[in-house]
Amino acid sequence: MRFCDECGTFLKASVWGLVCPRCGKEFPVEEIEVRRATGDRAEPVYVVENAGGSSSVVSQTCPRCGNNEAYRAILTTQGEHAGVKQDRTVERYTCTECNHSWVSS
Repeated sequence: MRFCDECGTFLKASVWGLVCPRCGKEFPVEEIEVRRATGDRAEPVYVVENAGGSSSVVSQTCPRCGNNEAYRAILTTQGEHAGVKQDRTVERYTCTECNHSWVSS
């Protein structure tokens, strides 16, 4: 890791060597080290929104306008972090009057 002698900015690798993204000064080098990630790639995260296709109207007070009706949608996410598979369900509400959207806590 090198920094520019002129302005102190972290240098980025280019075809010609190292270049400063701030002042444009180039620093030729004999070798540029390239590191590639090893191991398996992370599994994709899938989001399934309300598999039924329609939201139901429930009694929830909108924090923006005070209306007491909102559409309720249940969101489910699936993913993997540090080798542990995780499923998470979130309830999202959308006001029937002002369309403000919020998540229940």
